[in-house]
Amino acid sequence: MKDKFNVNSEVAKQLEPRAAKPLFDGQNLPIATTGKKIAVIGMGYVGIPIAVLLADAGNIVTGIQKKSENGWKIEWLNEGRCPIGGYEPELPDLIKKVVNKGKFKVTDNYSSIKDVDFILIDVQTPTDDDHVPRYESLKEACHELGKFLHPGKIVILESTVAPGTTEYLVKPILEEESGLKAGLPDGFGLCFSYERVMVKRLIHNIREYPKIVGGIDQESTRVAMEMYHSIIKGGIYGTDLITAEISKTVENAYRDVQISFANEVALLCESLGTDFYDVRKFVNGLPNDPSSPTTNPVRNMHSPGAGVGGHCLPKDTWLLIHGYNKYAIVKNNYPTSIMANARYLNDWMPIHMVDLLEAALTECNKDIKNSTIAVLGYAFLENSDDSRNTPTVPFLEELKKRGATYKIHDPYVKDSEIRYCIERDLDNVLHDSDALVIMTKHDVYNSITIGKLQTLLRTKIIIDGRNLFDPVKCISAGFVFRGVGKGKRVGTSEL
Repeated sequence: MKDKFNVNSEVAKQLEPRAAKPLFDGQNLPIATTGKKIAVIGMGYVGIPIAVLLADAGNIVTGIQKKSENGWKIEWLNEGRCPIGGYEPELPDLIKKVVNKGKFKVTDNYSSIKDVDFILIDVQTPTDDDHVPRYESLKEACHELGKFLHPGKIVILESTVAPGTTEYLVKPILEEESGLKAGLPDGFGLCFSYERVMVKRLIHNIREYPKIVGGIDQESTRVAMEMYHSIIKGGIYGTDLITAEISKTVENAYRDVQISFANEVALLCESLGTDFYDVRKFVNGLPNDPSSPTTNPVRNMHSPGAGVGGHCLPKDTWLLIHGYNKYAIVKNNYPTSIMANARYLNDWMPIHMVDLLEAALTECNKDIKNSTIAVLGYAFLENSDDSRNTPTVPFLEELKKRGATYKIHDPYVKDSEIRYCIERDLDNVLHDSDALVIMTKHDVYNSITIGKLQTLLRTKIIIDGRNLFDPVKCISAGFVFRGVGKGKRVGTSEL
């Protein structure tokens, strides 16, 4: 039981905030709460998996989803069908299971909240072009659910927000709508407990990774932790609201900076004519040396690519910076922001892909204007239909600015949900195109052979944004090859 609740001691030391000791330890474990009535607002990549896990644990769960024009998502979920496409282990079977057992249903009616014990908020929290949070969905959810709050109910915000948002935006709306004060036992409980999901690992990440719960008071935190304990295997840690909010945004900002570092090194390798992946192999070859943990030389350099997409990484750095700018008690006048600069570089990578393409076309005596480009991959992540903040969009916009036409292939993304036309016939997309551009590394593209490209492409150009092709083989077959992190010496006799 102790191992199930707590991670190993070394990790626990890292997870434990100095100012907010976990409320439970090995001597004071919570009793898992089941048989509760729970509402989950927002049936997306976070709301659906957390809802079905809680339902499978024995709770009665109601999903609340804003109805679209045809209400297809509500209808699908109530039929036990999974609306999330691509490869998503366990999720489709779990949805079907809990719907068949009568443990999970979805509606667009907020009035069902009046009978529940816990309310989870899992709505989108994007940023605009000026990197300012757009909280329309969050505000709407808070105004609606606040009307049905009663003393003892627990509201848990799981959507990623700028640090300070739960305290200074969510709490006032809920208090105004309910006429109650946040805090137990006389008012409603309020917590922030962030998700750590990733497409293709939605169920796994929720169930297996440590859960951080930040509450407005200790009782809110304790009760929320007990509820989560029925589904979380990786450990549950309690802290305050602001620490939990900062931790979430820092997790993704940290990864974003790492990717940006890899992208910058890749650009450096291109300029110097070498292969980033050789450099990465040697850098990451430093061994893990447990004999001296504090001076452990191990490195884990990320891979570069055509751009960073998804709902989280492109915005969470800006949420962190927004929280600092709006709510910081003390401001530090440091000269520049590593995190902001990382964002700018990662956002620029799709433009770099067009630069590589134009250089390759010029080498083949072709103008990018009126060239036809085969763009492979629209989703931001391989083997997924998730196209949120995909780098393919700025790539296409830049192609249009420079006068190129294009055809897009993706095996998962439905063109009815985006503003671009997606073709399913790969050969048709490749046929008579002047260049092939890899934006997403879907498995289906592994079967593309050099021979097929020689037959179908009008101009023998490959622009590889995801390290799919072997440049030596491509160049040996007469292709002009460009790739992120692949210098001009790669695949030539100069190497």
